[in-house]
Amino acid sequence: MKFYKQTIQTVPLEGTTVLLRTDYNVPLEADGTIADDFRIRASLPTIHYLLKNNCKLVIVSHLGRPEGRDQKLSLEPIALRLSELLGRPVHFVGDIVGDRVKMAVKRAPKNSVIVLENLRFDPREEANDTQFAKQMADSSGARYFVQDGFGVVHRAHASTEAITHYLPGLAGLLLEREVTMLTSVMETPKHPLVAVLGGAKVSDKIPLVQRFIEVADTIIIGGAMANTFLAYKGYTMGNSKVEKDQSAVLDAIYTAAAKKVGEENVDSFIILPTDVAVARVAGPDEPRRVVPVGALSDGDIALDIGDASIEAINGQIEKAETVIWNGPLGLAELPNFAKGSASLAMALVKRPEITSIIGGGDTADFVQHWDSKEGASFTHVSTGGGASLELMAGEKLPGVESLLDA
Repeated sequence: MKFYKQTIQTVPLEGTTVLLRTDYNVPLEADGTIADDFRIRASLPTIHYLLKNNCKLVIVSHLGRPEGRDQKLSLEPIALRLSELLGRPVHFVGDIVGDRVKMAVKRAPKNSVIVLENLRFDPREEANDTQFAKQMADSSGARYFVQDGFGVVHRAHASTEAITHYLPGLAGLLLEREVTMLTSVMETPKHPLVAVLGGAKVSDKIPLVQRFIEVADTIIIGGAMANTFLAYKGYTMGNSKVEKDQSAVLDAIYTAAAKKVGEENVDSFIILPTDVAVARVAGPDEPRRVVPVGALSDGDIALDIGDASIEAINGQIEKAETVIWNGPLGLAELPNFAKGSASLAMALVKRPEITSIIGGGDTADFVQHWDSKEGASFTHVSTGGGASLELMAGEKLPGVESLLDA
């Protein structure tokens, strides 16, 4: 599929100053150290390409949801980690706009990297404030804006949309790969296509489920999301997390599915767990008990899919040519309840010939830690949570649309 926007490879950038938007919103440990640098590593190909073209790089990103300035969410440790990964100095500036930024950029030689402070320390970022965007463009002295923060392009913020009113916007290599890969797998997948949906909420994924009903050959539902489907089907889910007021949504999902495959085939098209792993509390020391979905007692909490359900999923993966997986199949941060997710990951790795697409967010975090190759065992691990959901659902992303057309 040909990418429909200008990229850093279609415009001569040699020797220019570039304002680069990355997504360095990485998980942190309790002591403030970086828990997982996947998103920082994902930005390296674009950075290397720009440095090879003798560009001066001014990098902007956000981290967390700060209320004003919060030193615990400063990008300084990120700049330090980037410096280690690049094997070269990275200069950190504790401002986003203004004279300190202007002077730092002016003094920096060509082929250098500067990281600015957390964009969200300024409320104008999320307000998509044009004045703030103009100040960013002026302070950085940039000739071009490069968007490579795929995880934020579904938001119209100052550093994703307003900035392109003041600087010509190009796509970085990561953004181009994400959009091309996720769009082509939805528009021209190799069949059979199996969609695996987990995570907590049905309500977060309604447009995506509707799109999968159109394009997938089988939809597998797991995670806490399955509890809501099972409760809708009349099963008693004990103390499990069940989303309220979803009957109308699920009616619409099942009506659309019946229209596609016929009423009698719906339950083999949308596959729900037949058994679940339960405990009395969601804790690391709780033993894993597997019960059929009709046999949960009052205090039971469903925390993973059961062994028969794992077996059934593996059977579907055997026949698949394309698998798109979004959302863990259980409470995967607890080892006893990561079995469903680990079994699915293993089934995908055993069949390297299939196209395996891992949605961002919790699913990406899980496979990064599970896979000894840090995600390289799969065709594509997305860096975007909400952005990948919206893109696969066929929605337009403001941070992509605002870039220069090819």
